[in-house]
Amino acid sequence: PDPLVPLAMQSLLRNKVLTISDLAYLPITFFPSLFKEAYTGRHMEILKLMVAAWPFPCLPVGSLMKTSDVEALQALLDCIDMLQSQKVRPRRRKLQEVDLRNVHQDFWDGRIGTLERDCLTETGSEQQVGKSLRSHARRRLLKVVIDLSLSVHLKEHQRCLLQWAQHRKGSVRLCCLKMNICLFPVDIIKEVLDIFQPDCVEELEVSTNQVLHFLGHFAPCFDRMRNLRKFRLTHIYLTKDKAVHHSAHMKEKWAVEFLSHFSKLNCLQHLCLDGVNFTCKHMIGMFSGVVFAKSRCTHLRVLLENVAGTLQTLELVRCSMEDSQLSDILPALSQCSQLTRANFYDNNFSTAGLKNLLESMGNLNKLTVELYPAPLECYDLEGNVLVEKFTQICPELMDILIGKRNSKTIIIFATYICLECCKRCIYDMETQLCSCWQ
Repeated sequence: PDPLVPLAMQSLLRNKVLTISDLAYLPITFFPSLFKEAYTGRHMEILKLMVAAWPFPCLPVGSLMKTSDVEALQALLDCIDMLQSQKVRPRRRKLQEVDLRNVHQDFWDGRIGTLERDCLTETGSEQQVGKSLRSHARRRLLKVVIDLSLSVHLKEHQRCLLQWAQHRKGSVRLCCLKMNICLFPVDIIKEVLDIFQPDCVEELEVSTNQVLHFLGHFAPCFDRMRNLRKFRLTHIYLTKDKAVHHSAHMKEKWAVEFLSHFSKLNCLQHLCLDGVNFTCKHMIGMFSGVVFAKSRCTHLRVLLENVAGTLQTLELVRCSMEDSQLSDILPALSQCSQLTRANFYDNNFSTAGLKNLLESMGNLNKLTVELYPAPLECYDLEGNVLVEKFTQICPELMDILIGKRNSKTIIIFATYICLECCKRCIYDMETQLCSCWQ
């Protein structure tokens, strides 16, 4: 009965002669609450026994741990060592995975079924590599799953875990699904990455001011991240590197080598380049020859044609595009049937050019947000907004779309940002001027 559960747990925790065979008689549903109590109360001997007798394939202990709790982490690692030293046959051992991420909190709250459904689902990397004999052999190893954030220097708990895993490569498989590298010493990066199986990494974010020296170490590992799904590269400057002095030849070699690996990432679904400075030569290596020339947008048109069936968001903001460049992409743009959001702010389109754009967008019935620039006719020669022109032309442009859009669609025409008040004049069925023109 429920009222007796706390008393039963306290009795077990006080038992100094408890054995694995005793735990075999314990109801499975009782394990999570007892383990949680033993972990919180630092009953280390009980913990060791429970890890060895754990009746589920996964132990999601990460949601119980505090990040900086090195003592608790070391105790857990000691428990795993004891389990490994018992040499229990794989077919007899239940525990296959220890999850150190902050997930599956609902398991400790009593919803055991969620663990069976979610935690035991193979990752994308295992589904692909699982066809090989090598992966089959690796699956016999105890799997330890973590998310890793490397920033400035290794934290004490990170050093503890990595050193432990480094010395147990033959018996434990350390898997990092999400990795964040930010301003981390380049001489330690390769040592850390060598501890993991690169094909386990599914999400990666890199931000470092030592980019070229970093790339020289990182490129070989990046090539083996065959199951990388998300990659974010932020504040990287491939054209200069003031922190490390290398010859121009070596800088170029490292940059080209790193960027060439993108074509091999067949599982990549999300790529974000934020604050990244590429030369045209680098972009050729990264995007297989797709270069956005200043005079024409032929390559952008080809790119739009290739993603017309899947593209959902298009942001062409502050591109200084003109009517001639816009005309190049209109045939492809009109085929982007899945587009839900389009932003063309801060481009140099005439009224005639905008009308052509709106006609092309008219048949894209999944659009819910459309942001267009005010046409050039709305400015004087000095770039000041002509309020009368703005209030006259924008309603005419809106009429082209209004009959083809449902009432929930957001359609806005906006000027450049005012340098005085840092706001735009906008039209969305009514005119709203910035404070300088009110």
